[in-house]
Amino acid sequence: MDFNDLIGNALRIGVIISSAFIILGSVLLFVMGHSNSYTLSQISSPESVVNTSEFPPTQVIKGVEDLQPLDVIFLGLMILIATPVIRVALGIAQFASERNKLYTVITAIVFFNLMFAIFILPLLIGK
Repeated sequence: MDFNDLIGNALRIGVIISSAFIILGSVLLFVMGHSNSYTLSQISSPESVVNTSEFPPTQVIKGVEDLQPLDVIFLGLMILIATPVIRVALGIAQFASERNKLYTVITAIVFFNLMFAIFILPLLIGK
């Protein structure tokens, strides 16, 4: 298997898994009519107070274990965001295996910027 197949499969699998979680969470939300102490009308309201800042990753994982619909949906979104990040990481390996130093460095810088924006910047802004 070459890197193009690996990257293509990673993108397909990431989208399929994230879609499955989002669909499952949506179905659970409509069946149960509530999630995480919010009613369906509170969640769907244009003035809803529900936002992603109330759902840190540790709570999402715990909520998925309890089958909380919003946590299942947010896990699907987290997987969807992680999918292109994995593609960039695989790109680093691909360019390194081709001994293309310029694109290895450029892709590594892109990966660093993504990690900085996802993990470090929210900590700096949150203070």
